Amino acid sequence: MTRWTANDLPDLTGRTVLITGAGRGLGLITARELARAGAHLVLGVRDVGRARAAVAGLPGTFDVRHLDVSDLTSVRTFADSWSDRLDILINNAGVMDVPAGRTPDGLDIQTATNHTGPFLLTNLLLGHVTDRVVHVTSQLHRQGRIDLTDLDWRTRVYNGMAAYQASKLAVVLFSLELQRRLTATGSPLRSVLASPGIARTTLASHSRSNIVNRFTFLTNTPERGALSLLYAATQDVPGNTYIGPNGLGGLRGDPTIRRQGENGLDEAMAARLWDATADLVGAIAR
Repeated sequence: MTRWTANDLPDLTGRTVLITGAGRGLGLITARELARAGAHLVLGVRDVGRARAAVAGLPGTFDVRHLDVSDLTSVRTFADSWSDRLDILINNAGVMDVPAGRTPDGLDIQTATNHTGPFLLTNLLLGHVTDRVVHVTSQLHRQGRIDLTDLDWRTRVYNGMAAYQASKLAVVLFSLELQRRLTATGSPLRSVLASPGIARTTLASHSRSNIVNRFTFLTNTPERGALSLLYAATQDVPGNTYIGPNGLGGLRGDPTIRRQGENGLDEAMAARLWDATADLVGAIAR
């Protein structure tokens, strides 16, 4: 079978793509390749100066704007300022296995960055989207467990890796419920999932789990990991498709259609998580 690479991207001239957290790593590579294919890229980032420096001189058009997805005020401000068509939204920003901490809204910083903020951003921008929403998740969603009574880690003893796994499972369940709602209304929009496998980026550089990056035969280069995002963003796949590497365990390899973990296909849990997240976001005043 022929490998799918960034050279197989379609012509994206006239398309507008928003990528969060695109100042470095997988997000930056994805933005670079989509721009090379003709898309207009909007980068929603915390550090505008660094992102502008990162894309300076790259072919294509880039619009760098401030967006901190962990800060719901920042999310709302960003969404309120959006007035244009948006073909593809890629929820890429994320953190992994970080110490316990709270956002300006008082939310768990890891859950807010990986799930709560993207949930709000997607819902606020959905009326502008013409094609699809891509959610970047992780193979570790398969080990995730969600406690709907303590979604924001207020009563449990915080565990950074458990919080990461739960947040990435929340991403998978969000896609499932979003696609159900889109289909129920007859919308042609698609919600698609992308996992880069284990890509050798700085995401886990502070975590004990980073030891796996020493074993390069188990991991993807960042360039190869970004292919899952590019495939999910541009190929004609059904709603709620899960794209990940084709290697053993989905850890490395080339992008292909895979299957979510069983815990990511629980429709009842997906619906309850949606409601719990909406309640949590709604409790934060504008």
